[in-house]
Amino acid sequence: STFTPMTTSEIATVLAWHDALNEKNLGTLGELSSDDIEIGDADGAAQGRDALRQWAVGIDSEVIVGRMYVHDGVVVAEQTMGEQTFASAFRVVHDDVTSVFRHPDLESALAATGLSEDDLDA
Repeated sequence: STFTPMTTSEIATVLAWHDALNEKNLGTLGELSSDDIEIGDADGAAQGRDALRQWAVGIDSEVIVGRMYVHDGVVVAEQTMGEQTFASAFRVVHDDVTSVFRHPDLESALAATGLSEDDLDA
């Protein structure tokens, strides 16, 4: 078997998570998330798979992923939903998303995570 760097699986996990979210496949979304997943933004945070499901059901548009940055288990994904562009920071541990924090834009997501253009998944 060929050795695959961790970053590939972390990116793949975040992409699969978005696919499940967009398909409203809550079972798969839960499987790709840790039991104690934390979902948050500047307004607050919620924890656990039930909170994740409630949050997912409330999203009424497809979330399109743009540029992705990855370093040491942290993935920052640029996202577009309708006319809105923002970014989220994901922490991935053993192929599970353990936290998602939504930032108003890519710059603030990179600043908050310490990631930079050097971490762009090219």
